Amino acid sequence: MSAQDIIKLLLVDDHPVVRSGLQRIQELEPRITIVGEAATMQSAIEAARRLSPDVILMDVRLPDGNGVEACRQIKVFLPEVRVLFLTSYADNRFVLAAMEAGAEGYLLKESDSQRIVDAIHAILKGGTVFDPVVSRDAAKGLHGDTNPLEVLSVQEQRILAEVAKGKTDKEVAVALGVATKTARNYLDRIFMKLNVHTRTEAALLHARHHEKTWTLK
Repeated sequence: MSAQDIIKLLLVDDHPVVRSGLQRIQELEPRITIVGEAATMQSAIEAARRLSPDVILMDVRLPDGNGVEACRQIKVFLPEVRVLFLTSYADNRFVLAAMEAGAEGYLLKESDSQRIVDAIHAILKGGTVFDPVVSRDAAKGLHGDTNPLEVLSVQEQRILAEVAKGKTDKEVAVALGVATKTARNYLDRIFMKLNVHTRTEAALLHARHHEKTWTLK
C-alpha cells in the first residue's frame, strides 16, 4: 500500500472510551490510519495544524468550546480536510451550524463502525453525509414531508447536486460546462423555488429527498 492510499484520520472527542472504541475503524478499513487524537477544541486545532489529516471525526461538545468552532477555524488553514461530526446531539441547530462551518457530514454516535467507514469514503468522494435521523428532522423543519425538489428543472437538480458536494459556483460551472454567472443564476432560482437562503439549507434538502444522496440508510 502506497502513502497515497493512506487516509489520515484525526479523532476529536473528550471521552477516552469513545476514542478507544473508534480504533475499530482501522480494523475494518486498512487504508485508514488514525494519526492522532484530541480531547479539547484547542488541542483539535493544534493537532489538525500539525498532522494535516484527510478526515476529522469531530464531536460537538468539547470542554473548552465546541466542535463547530474548531471546524470553522481548521477550515481556514486546512480547507481540503473533510470534517465528519460524530455526536449524540440530533438538534437541528447543531446540524445547520456544523454545515455552515464547512463540515461534510453529521452522524450520531449510534452509528456502527462500518457506517462511519462508509461515511468517510463518501465524503472523500465529494459527498455530504447526514444521519437519516438528523436529515429527516432538519429537512422537515424546512419543508415538512413533501418533496420540494419536484419544483426544480432537470438542470437545476444537477446544479443542486453539485452544490451539495460542497462545490463553489466556479467548480459547479466547470462540472456542468456552463459559465460561472450562469451557475450563479441557476442557484439563485433554486434558492427562490426551495425558499432557502443558504447552501447548507439547500444541501440538507438534497440529502433528504434526492434518491442519489450520500445519506446512509
